Amino acid sequence: MARFRTVFWLGAALAGVVALVAFAVDELKTSRLQSALWHGYARDARFSVDAGASDAIRFPQSGPYDERLGYRQLPDYIERLQAQGYVLTRQARMSPRLIELHERGLFGPYREKNQAGLTVRDCRAQTLLRTRVPQRVYERFEEVPPLLVNALLFVEDRHLLDAQPAQRNPAIDPERFAKAALEQMHRALDATRPASGGSTLATQIEKYRHSPQGRTASVGDKLRQMASASLRAYQDGDDTLARRRQIVVDYLDTVPLAARPGFGEVHGLGDGLWAWYGRDLGEVNRLLADTGEEAAPSDEALRRQAEAFKQALSLMIAQRRPSQHLLGKGEGLARLTDSYLRLMADAGHIAPALRDAALAVPLQRQAELPTAPRPDFVQRKAVNASRTHVATLLDVPRAYDLERLDLEAETSLDNEAQALATNALTRLRTPAAAKAAGLVGDHLLDPGANLDPVIYSFTLYERGAHANLLRVQADNIDQPFDVNQGARLDLGSTAKLRTLVSYLELVAELHERWSGLDAPALSALKPSDRDALGSWARQYLLRAKDRSLALMLEAAMQRRYSASQGEAFFTGGGLHRFENFDRAHADASMTVQQAFKHSVNLVFIRLMRDIVRHRMFGSADDGQRLLQDPADPRRREMLARFADREGSAYLARFHRKYKGKSAAEAEALLLRSVRPSAPRLASVLFTIEPEAGDAQLDQLLARKLGRGAGSPRALRALRNTYAGLSLADRGYVARVHPLELWLVGYLRRHPDASLAQALDASPRERQEVYAWLFKTRHKSAQDRRIRELLELDAFAQVHRSWQRLGYPFASLTPSYASAIGASGDRPAALAELMGILVNDGARLPVQRVGALHFARDTPYESRLEQRGPALQVLPPEVAATARRALFSVVREGTARRLKSTFVDGDGRAIEVGGKTGTGDHRYELRGRGGQVIAERKIGRSATFVFMIGDRYYGTILAYVREPHAARYRFTSALPVQLLKSLGPQLLPVLQRNGCGENGRS
Repeated sequence: MARFRTVFWLGAALAGVVALVAFAVDELKTSRLQSALWHGYARDARFSVDAGASDAIRFPQSGPYDERLGYRQLPDYIERLQAQGYVLTRQARMSPRLIELHERGLFGPYREKNQAGLTVRDCRAQTLLRTRVPQRVYERFEEVPPLLVNALLFVEDRHLLDAQPAQRNPAIDPERFAKAALEQMHRALDATRPASGGSTLATQIEKYRHSPQGRTASVGDKLRQMASASLRAYQDGDDTLARRRQIVVDYLDTVPLAARPGFGEVHGLGDGLWAWYGRDLGEVNRLLADTGEEAAPSDEALRRQAEAFKQALSLMIAQRRPSQHLLGKGEGLARLTDSYLRLMADAGHIAPALRDAALAVPLQRQAELPTAPRPDFVQRKAVNASRTHVATLLDVPRAYDLERLDLEAETSLDNEAQALATNALTRLRTPAAAKAAGLVGDHLLDPGANLDPVIYSFTLYERGAHANLLRVQADNIDQPFDVNQGARLDLGSTAKLRTLVSYLELVAELHERWSGLDAPALSALKPSDRDALGSWARQYLLRAKDRSLALMLEAAMQRRYSASQGEAFFTGGGLHRFENFDRAHADASMTVQQAFKHSVNLVFIRLMRDIVRHRMFGSADDGQRLLQDPADPRRREMLARFADREGSAYLARFHRKYKGKSAAEAEALLLRSVRPSAPRLASVLFTIEPEAGDAQLDQLLARKLGRGAGSPRALRALRNTYAGLSLADRGYVARVHPLELWLVGYLRRHPDASLAQALDASPRERQEVYAWLFKTRHKSAQDRRIRELLELDAFAQVHRSWQRLGYPFASLTPSYASAIGASGDRPAALAELMGILVNDGARLPVQRVGALHFARDTPYESRLEQRGPALQVLPPEVAATARRALFSVVREGTARRLKSTFVDGDGRAIEVGGKTGTGDHRYELRGRGGQVIAERKIGRSATFVFMIGDRYYGTILAYVREPHAARYRFTSALPVQLLKSLGPQLLPVLQRNGCGENGRS
């Protein structure tokens, strides 16, 4: 009985195992259970896209595909954009099942893109730029030649497209899986045995797209790939044939095929054929689609077909070790390809004739990529600027990486207006177009002038409800350089606009401080005698019956200044004289408004002097008391600061002089400026070589004077007298700046020292050199230097106010000449100031890219739109006063040729305002007495910053660089005339419906 039970249970167990094996074999063949299981999971793994930020979204953590398209970096991009005024307006919501799958480490099932990249659109949704990676793809399975399909399946996955079972799981090939399992078991016993992975095309796609570094590092990775591929296979139902066909397309479009210099990473057969063999995918498809059924191909046709097939087949084989096969010499790949050609012919997949023809063709990769056409920088200037802006927003410095992101950028550009402006500026290089635009004549271009060197730049913004919208950014420079934003230019009298606004701001500050005081309190105020602006404000408020800010600002515009050229101005550490452009103004006295209208330099020099002196002497803690009281402790602080600043400036100059020279060369250069005598040479030597002995001193004297000291006693006397002197005294004896002596000695001991290191090593020496200045008997010298520092501090305050209004540079030239353009500017920055004035003193965000839409139609989809706040940086009354002054420039001033140029749809004139400016950037070489002994004109520019009604504003610029600049005499009349020609053509296009409605109220 016991024996029976044993046999029974053994038989039952065996039957169970047989049944289980039978079930497993049946399941592997039919995938019935798998299809039900995976479809159930995939059916609930969905996502939707709704308004606002999502709390049901997860992002991938690794994988080349997710990194290339930007999905992994999306949280960082969103955080950066939100910090720059963008808000999430739409984002994907993942279903609980999709989140669960993601958190279990699986790759979410959704329709992944074979091709993606950067798309840039204009305000009417017209495509300006569209990059796609890979560039050459199959859209549908039917496009793939059957010969390629058969070759791929033969090499990689022979049963993928079997008709039965219909619900076949493409993630598992039973034969390959069983073989791989046995090989892995053998390898576990013998690590030297090779083992295959058993991957199908479906799992390979999951691996190179989503696994870390595109590799299978563990059994867990392999199972994750198989599970993810299974989910993706059954997401649309049990029948997987359509999905299996799509796998063929996905693989051919995206398989990684190494990387090539000048091309980058190569993905997909289409790009692989182009990058490695110089073959066009369309041509290869046509050759392989010809099966020869209608008529036998000619020998040449067969050869060409065989060559194309062999090249395509080689890439299918190369994907297993792409770097080895494609970056090496290629003999191994050629042998493998020939082997597969024979195997395919033996299996009946290709005709013997095709095999033989292919075997006869050498497999030769192209040595160099086909030459890409040179981009037209003129036509693409605004697009490139937008792309650069997106790169800056996302902190993606390489265009290569940016153009691979799955990203759509919606710009505010008007492509039609952009094209019109660009073509108009480009045509101006022809004499006929320049003459037709009215650009030839007095203060314009000379007849017969060479038009090629003249650069024109035009930028136009539209005032929006929440942002200032960039509509046109055009120039005629056939280079990547952007003159609108990429250069520091001398824009001349456009700086008078910044100066005027600073002046009006100060008046508004004084109004805020004093307008609430009664007459006795105002009378008790005692502005400094040097503060002309404060004194005027006090007197105005004492007399005014209506103390409103608007009226006080209008009164400030009527203050009178001399335009005389007879005065010299001590500013910026030196004495300067200035001239008016129109000498007829030299003896005039005029109001600020008149001077702005006619761009009179000397009035604005004096106006800047009043601004600076108010900053110096107009505060409660003013500089006047500092100058009057020798015992004020702040004097010593100021003098120490002066010593450090001026000493640092000298060291910078000397470091440039001696940098890179050997000790002997530096010594020779130093001594070249020393009139030799024993005391001077001793002072030099004991400074640059403090440990020098008597023998060195005697040798130096003999070399420079023709005789030595004469005796040891004389040498000791020189040492005792000059080695112990202070650094300042040794410099005085040698008639060389003490810091020059010190630096030559320092570089002797530290030959590779940078300027920063020299400055760090010399704070004591810088103070020591100016020790004389701290003695009270030198009060007048102290006062002069304190005034220089007070002026520097005042200009620092002016600079901060300019920066608040968009001034782009980190420093301002501390001179009254900044009022007439000495500090330089950029057209884009001037346009930003004009935008503030147009918007009643509010600084709105400048919108170049209004929205960024990432990962459309994926579970990571995120849309961000610019919604930055408006900052009130000027009182509205200041902006209104400045606008009235700008309108007067066109009505009666330097831009009057524009008057009545623009009209609206009803024929009514649109008022135009602006400020003109002409600048010469010169390099001057001055002699010891300060006289100019040589000069070079580096550039000439003429600018007009403008506003058209209350809706549009911008800048227009003409610019010539050296070596041509010296030959041109045009003034700001040139850009004004260009706007007169160009503007009426642009306005109807800009006002057409459909552009920028999202940005306007």
